[in-house]
Amino acid sequence: MSAQRQKGTRQERLVADYLAGRLGDDRIDRRPMTGSKDRGDIAGVRTILGERVVVEVKNTTRINLGVWLAEVAAEKGNDDAPCGVVIHKRHGKGAAAEQLVTMRLDDFAVLLGAAVAS
Repeated sequence: MSAQRQKGTRQERLVADYLAGRLGDDRIDRRPMTGSKDRGDIAGVRTILGERVVVEVKNTTRINLGVWLAEVAAEKGNDDAPCGVVIHKRHGKGAAAEQLVTMRLDDFAVLLGAAVAS
C-alpha cells in the first residue's frame, strides 16, 4: 500500500472510531472500497431523523473543497443519501475531535432535520 493510501486509511480509521464512540453506535465504520459507485468512506452515519449521511474523509495538505463537494454529491446519489460531508485533516492537530467538516448549507439543514429540498 502506498504511503498516501496509508495516510488516508489512518485518517478514515481515526474518524470512524471517533464517531462510533462519540455517538455510541458500533454500526459506524470504514466502508469497503466499491470502485466507480463510491458511497463515501464511512458507513453507518445518520441524520437526526435516521437518514443516511455520506462521509468523505480527506488527509491532504492541498484543500480542494469544490472538487471534494462534487465527489460527495456523486456519492450521495450512489448511496441514496440526502446529505453528505467532507471531513478533512486539520494540519497540526492529530486529535479526531479537532478535524474539520465541510458541507453545503442545504446538507447541514438536512443533517439537522429539515426536509430534503426537491
